[in-house]
Amino acid sequence: MDFLSIFNFFSHDVAIDLGTANTLIYVKGRGIVVDEPSVVTWDERLKKVVAIGYEARSMEGKTPGTIRTIRPMRDGVIDDDEVAEEMIRQFIKKIKTGTFSGRPRMIVCVPSGVTKSEKRIIRSAAENAGAREVFLISEPMAAALGVGLPVDQPEGSMVVDIGGGTTEIAVISLSGIVSENSIRIAGNKMNDAIIDYMRSEHKLLIGERTAEKIKIDIGSASKLEKELKSIAKGRDLIAGLPKEIEINSAEIRNVLSPIVTSICQAVKSALEKTPGELSSDIRDRGIVLTGGGAMLKGLDQKLQEETDLPVIMADDPLTCVVRGTGKVLEDMNKYYKILLND
Repeated sequence: MDFLSIFNFFSHDVAIDLGTANTLIYVKGRGIVVDEPSVVTWDERLKKVVAIGYEARSMEGKTPGTIRTIRPMRDGVIDDDEVAEEMIRQFIKKIKTGTFSGRPRMIVCVPSGVTKSEKRIIRSAAENAGAREVFLISEPMAAALGVGLPVDQPEGSMVVDIGGGTTEIAVISLSGIVSENSIRIAGNKMNDAIIDYMRSEHKLLIGERTAEKIKIDIGSASKLEKELKSIAKGRDLIAGLPKEIEINSAEIRNVLSPIVTSICQAVKSALEKTPGELSSDIRDRGIVLTGGGAMLKGLDQKLQEETDLPVIMADDPLTCVVRGTGKVLEDMNKYYKILLND
């Protein structure tokens, strides 16, 4: 039996975008069936999962001492092997039906800057979670496929995927990555910066979910036509009591500015390493933004100003990576060459 016949032996292969912030799962022939936070509530005494996804996230900051809320992914790779395995296993268990049995084959998305040891950890976690066989694909390549860029053509396409843990930048041509940059600066670093700012400037302790809400509601990379305001709720670090204050988009923009600058510099670095002919293609086609972090207000405008290139926001940027990986599942004859080798 040849490679493709073996791969297609099971009809329920799955693609997993195992992200720092969210996990998305695509089942062959069914589409996206899971889109939930990469969060696990873990019972330390029993060494077992209490909840995953949205249910687990609703428990953050509210659990007793014997139960922890864990995010097993950090900077786009597995940070806690045991919990990550359980999270994948529980997500797969949730999507199984009467016709979904056996051990599925999995394609898992990984950052382009992933090390060999990190690849081994990801493969091991997926296998231990129930995968019969595990394949890996670079996140920016998957994102480009999800957007519909002609990755297999002799033309330059550039994608910038800003997730929770990493920003993945790649120039793609002939089914390969010609120039790339992967930095572990993305959406989560923005949340951390907001938390640190609220603590130091306003003496207010807030959680990650509050910081995420502030970023989404009033965060921006460029000056807004009309500045926005929001209410931040937390604990007063001096009085120790619940407190709420009003904050505005201008101060949050200043907080996020160093992170936005780092992302812009990483994009320019990748462009500087790009061959001239492909650079010409990118000038015509532009840079495509994907990922949840790319949805920061005005980021496309800021990146366009910094590079002097057209910048296009992808449709449904949150699902581009898993949709692209799903394309590989659905047509292995066309795309199997882009899977990563050890």
